[in-house]
Amino acid sequence: MTVSRRTFVAGSVSALVATGLTATPALGSPPPAEPAYRIPVSPDDTPDELVRKASRVRPTARQIAWQQLERTAFLHFGVNTFTGLEWGTGDEDPDVFQPTGLDTDQWARALRDGGFKLAILTVKHHDGFVLYPSRYTDHSVASSSWRAGRGDVLRSFADSMRRHGLKVGVYISPADENQYLHGVYANGSARTARTVPTLVDGDDRTPPATYTLDATDYGAHMLNQLYEVLTEYGPVDEVWFDGAQGHIPPDKVESYDWDSWYTLVRALAPAAAIAVTGPDLRWVGNESGLAREDEWSVVPVKENQYGRTDWALSYDTPDEGSRAALVAAQPRTDHLQWWPAECDVSIRDGWFYHADQQPKSVDRLTDIYFGSVGRNSVLLLNIPPDTDGLLPAADVTRLREFRERIDRELPEDLARGARTTTSEEMVTVDLGAVRAVDRVRLAEDIQHGQQIESLVVEAYHDGAWREAATAGTVGASRILLLPAAVRARRWRVRVTAHRGAVHIAQFGLYKSQV
Repeated sequence: MTVSRRTFVAGSVSALVATGLTATPALGSPPPAEPAYRIPVSPDDTPDELVRKASRVRPTARQIAWQQLERTAFLHFGVNTFTGLEWGTGDEDPDVFQPTGLDTDQWARALRDGGFKLAILTVKHHDGFVLYPSRYTDHSVASSSWRAGRGDVLRSFADSMRRHGLKVGVYISPADENQYLHGVYANGSARTARTVPTLVDGDDRTPPATYTLDATDYGAHMLNQLYEVLTEYGPVDEVWFDGAQGHIPPDKVESYDWDSWYTLVRALAPAAAIAVTGPDLRWVGNESGLAREDEWSVVPVKENQYGRTDWALSYDTPDEGSRAALVAAQPRTDHLQWWPAECDVSIRDGWFYHADQQPKSVDRLTDIYFGSVGRNSVLLLNIPPDTDGLLPAADVTRLREFRERIDRELPEDLARGARTTTSEEMVTVDLGAVRAVDRVRLAEDIQHGQQIESLVVEAYHDGAWREAATAGTVGASRILLLPAAVRARRWRVRVTAHRGAVHIAQFGLYKSQV
């Protein structure tokens, strides 16, 4: 990003983030507002008005790009890989980190061949160990004898992913056990204006712009590490924050500076989706990789803890966005927001590598695919590198088998090129000959929002239109598995309930080859 050399002072940060504007220190007119991805809710709104507002919510360009990814990968890697823990302690000897066979090109090839479009690396997990040589902590690869202290996993990862056509995501844990031990995390410091980047002794950077943002001591530490990651490693397409607090005494709570973190990400990586404690996409609410049967991208939200986007209903409620849910959440709702779901799950039982664990079966991964991508969500599958710095051979094989299985589940779209007629609430396809179908794929053009509340898929045979399947929501992707193949020449999808004008982008018909 090219900017003028001057200081940007965060003003109304929550308003800035809420409107989706890009924070940039450049002079001149402010950038144009993005689509209304969140609309305020009033206590006086009637149920009908709530639905009308929900029908007017639109995704931003970054959200549309993210929802098109479908399959993304997580790579949990760090000191836990070598200690056998899932949650580190922060006082590990950095020298335990010894991935002597590190090959991030192997990671990238395996993910590409598995059908993944983006990969997210745990640049810093809760233990605080950092996978690049940060200026702001000694708990990093620079303190390990691996590669004589000159190793940089993030550099290798980012270069490999881009070289093999994958987008780059970074996970930076808000919790930091190491910084707690050093008296920075949860030290009770007040939020004051901090200048980012904060130059240190021997710092040879000449930043093109600096940013003045409110933060605690630890919040400033996070801002400086975000600045390093987002300015020194090329374009980033997803920044992943969780909301963990760390294994610290219950009276030692760090109130995270979400507003300032969001603002800096928007300024330095305007195309990046901020997940899952962020304004762009949300955690689905479980770690099994499964979305709700009817998953809404438009859900009621509230703000708390310095601008954090949060659920108005509980994160694990079985209904986040129906008409009934909008009414139930109204007393706690600040906005209706485009906040689509990301479904995270690990290919093994743990998030980090453990030699005694094996990858999930192809059948299980296929069920997860249909329960996530097939339900208007994006799958985030974790594949943890081992102690050599490689993806295990069994996992690499399973990723390839998984992609081949999905290719057989959804082979050629029989409706591609077929004669199609459309009306306001119906699409009819003539395949030109009787064909067997057992998979139906639907998508709305989400540039016009998410509108479909229920539908029926019908096939014309024996002289009449007959029901083949029903569904509720569609959104960016809905895949219906028919209990048995249906043979027909003419097919149609008929919308039976909707919120606003319906725009169907895909009505695909498939015969699986499993």
